[in-house]
Amino acid sequence: MDNRLLLGCIADDFTGASDLANTLAKEGMRTTQLIGTPQDNTPINSEAAVISLKSRSIDAADAIAQSLEALQWLTGGDAVSV
Repeated sequence: MDNRLLLGCIADDFTGASDLANTLAKEGMRTTQLIGTPQDNTPINSEAAVISLKSRSIDAADAIAQSLEALQWLTGGDAVSV
C-alpha cells in the first residue's frame, strides 16, 4: 500500500471539511480529516488529508496565517497536490 499523500485540502470551517472528507472517502480515497493544523510531523496513513480551520469568521490576517501554516504542513509532508 502506497502511503503517499496525494491530495491536501484546507477548509475554512468544520462543515465544509467534513463534507469534502466524506465525498473523498465515498469515492474510494483513504481520507483523514484534521481539526486544525497538526503541531508535529506525525505521518498520516491516507491518500487525502483535509485540514479543518475555523478561519471564516476571524480577522483576515489571522485567517491567512492559519491557511499558510496548514499549507506549509501539507507541503512539508510532500502532498502531491494542495
